[in-house]
Amino acid sequence: MTLDIESAQLLAQLAETGLKPFHQMDAPEARAVMAGLRAQDEGPAMHSVEDMQLGGARLRILSPSASVRGAILYLHGGGWVLGGIDDFDCFARQLAQRTQCTVVLVEYRLAPEFPFPAALDDVERAAQWLVDRRAQLAGGAEGTLIVAGDSAGGNLAAVFAQRAARRGQLYWALQVLIYPVTQADLDGPAYLDPQRQLLLTREDMRWFWDHYLSDASQRQQPNASPLAAKDLRGVPPAIVLTAQLDVLRDEGQAYAARLVQDGITVVERCFSGQMHGFVTMPFLRASGDALDWLREQIEPFLPPV
Repeated sequence: MTLDIESAQLLAQLAETGLKPFHQMDAPEARAVMAGLRAQDEGPAMHSVEDMQLGGARLRILSPSASVRGAILYLHGGGWVLGGIDDFDCFARQLAQRTQCTVVLVEYRLAPEFPFPAALDDVERAAQWLVDRRAQLAGGAEGTLIVAGDSAGGNLAAVFAQRAARRGQLYWALQVLIYPVTQADLDGPAYLDPQRQLLLTREDMRWFWDHYLSDASQRQQPNASPLAAKDLRGVPPAIVLTAQLDVLRDEGQAYAARLVQDGITVVERCFSGQMHGFVTMPFLRASGDALDWLREQIEPFLPPV
């Protein structure tokens, strides 16, 4: 397995700065590092951009045009500890432009200041806010609603999709899971593979889990580990994207397999030579490839142009 050259160069540049791994930092220091990885390009211009506060969360509503084809509730990654809407703004603009959907970025509350289930509570509130404004933000009263997220955000998206299905809220047409966290077992082959200890390592994941849900005995509940759910029937169809050189690859693929086992339509792809985090780094060419692939897979769920 060989890491993509651009990702290898990025890691080399970070190593030259003396950057410590996340698990050797405190939360504020790690958040500053993540902010330093933001794309310098502002991304595509939007028809409208609005920021608002919703309880403890902040939302950014990105509309690519006056007439949209749906709405995507996007939940950012960062191990439930890092990240915010400014860190993911450029990526969200790219997603909005490609799909011609409104993207609602959710800046949920972060651990350790706000541990589990604060982030999930914020996601639930933001989802209901979007549903209540479906006609306005999704292109009509029956407009397509999609929940999406990467890494820890993929975890929250998968958990939310399960909870919505159990409540009979079947208006969510699709879940898009980008290298999602789906379980809390850090002793599997993926976590122990030395070739996958790159931007995200096994010890980093331990650090994230310790901040988010410090009681390890509680991590196997489906609200924290969606792979632990006994029944996935009724959840929306899924697009699952994983990265070959990622400690989270196996659990993302395992979740896709569980969905298929329970009769859910799934499109899955593992991007060769890629590491965790590559999709939301628009300065990497592979991010554009991933966004193009995601657009192609989302397209059938949207109304005709």
